[in-house]
Amino acid sequence: MTISPKNIVITGGSSGIGAALAKHYSGTGIILHISGRNQARLTEVADQCRKLGATVYDVIVDVSNMDAMTNWFALICQQTGVPDLVVANAGIAGGSINANSPATIDDVATRDIMAINIAGVLNTLLPVIPRMVEQHHGQVAIISSLAGYRGMPSSPAYSASKVAVKAYGEALRPRLAPYGVNVNVVMPGFVKSRITDSNDFSMPMIMSADTAAGIIADGLKKNRARIAFPLPMAFAMWLVGVLPPGVIDPLLKRLPSKI
Repeated sequence: MTISPKNIVITGGSSGIGAALAKHYSGTGIILHISGRNQARLTEVADQCRKLGATVYDVIVDVSNMDAMTNWFALICQQTGVPDLVVANAGIAGGSINANSPATIDDVATRDIMAINIAGVLNTLLPVIPRMVEQHHGQVAIISSLAGYRGMPSSPAYSASKVAVKAYGEALRPRLAPYGVNVNVVMPGFVKSRITDSNDFSMPMIMSADTAAGIIADGLKKNRARIAFPLPMAFAMWLVGVLPPGVIDPLLKRLPSKI
């Protein structure tokens, strides 16, 4: 089975994977709804997509604001109908921790990560899934991370948020399949973006956002349950997730730490 969406919603569409996916899907006959938090970057992406032939609706909206997201999806359905594909992509990562106080928990940053990476996914999916179920058609993609295979001491808040949305997507997939709604969990490794630009450590097998978008779009077209890449990193992180804590924890303690 292959899937070719025409009416697409992408959150976090102003940079990174979201922007690359928007441009990847753009073409004649494609309707794009993209959101972001930076007007200048979002406008630039929207203009690029229009030049590629897509009809684009761009909006500044905070994915952590439930009411704003509910209203946005109501407007989308009014403007262009129920989307064929919704990509819950918006997400953030924390900065480096204080090397002099590595055990300190940054309360504000931790709550922001959870609000955007977890609540933002819920606020993206919950308004649209009932509409997809009603019409017996639709696809939702949840952008998790290879860090979602296990809670990582190097990035507790970020990895926990990605573990949560991975599990949520995996649970939704068989539940919604009988109603014609496909759910896909996307687990990228290091992708060149504003998030990785702030990292001051080695990032094995880092790839461009355009390359990542091509892999993701191909996996969504084939309705793959889990789109994890690059494969060597995906296998390594899967192994980290299944090994006993007594074996893997001493190794994980050596990783550079973020929030």
